[in-house]
Amino acid sequence: MGSTEEDYNFVFKVVLIGESGVGKTNLLSRFTRNEFNHDSRTTIGVEFSTRTILVGDAVVKAQIWDTAGLERYRAITSAYYRGAVGALVVFDITKHQTYDVVERWLKELYDHAEASIVVMLVGNKTDLAQAREVPMEEAKMFADNNGLLFVETSALDSTNVEQAFETILKEIFYKVQKQKQRSSQSNTVSLANESPESTTAVQTEKRPCCVAL
Repeated sequence: MGSTEEDYNFVFKVVLIGESGVGKTNLLSRFTRNEFNHDSRTTIGVEFSTRTILVGDAVVKAQIWDTAGLERYRAITSAYYRGAVGALVVFDITKHQTYDVVERWLKELYDHAEASIVVMLVGNKTDLAQAREVPMEEAKMFADNNGLLFVETSALDSTNVEQAFETILKEIFYKVQKQKQRSSQSNTVSLANESPESTTAVQTEKRPCCVAL
């Protein structure tokens, strides 16, 4: 359900956040390149990859950003979140401490991102179920109580990785469509924030555009 990189209707910036070592980089590489690196090492900096998917009759280009080790140095700035319309807050189901700090990550996210951002809580590493420390029911209840989407994944064996990204991208798309319907006598999607990563939606139907909710 992909398309060429040049042919798309929307660009959605989605950020990956969470403690170091929870598997953010491998979730990114599994979704965008169908790769998994057992020897994945912490990288200093920010990196992103893209992939296009079909949502309804629209082609959406997902621009997925990974903190790539910055979380260890608490150097994540508002620039990382700027223009993001979606976020995956990732924890390791085998390390309860990575789940305990989810609220801190959510606070940082909401401090820097738009209030309308779509957020998904992701419990990663279900392939290590025998070492589970975070009950799925506990995490799902937390997500429900905080208005978050929720899924458990395994970047190693690909479980629910496609579902996680496709679900959040569809949710963002539906929000954009509702917003467009509310826009009277205009072909543009109103922006909460303009940035280099997320620019004004153009008024032509054929040119691609980036939108922020």
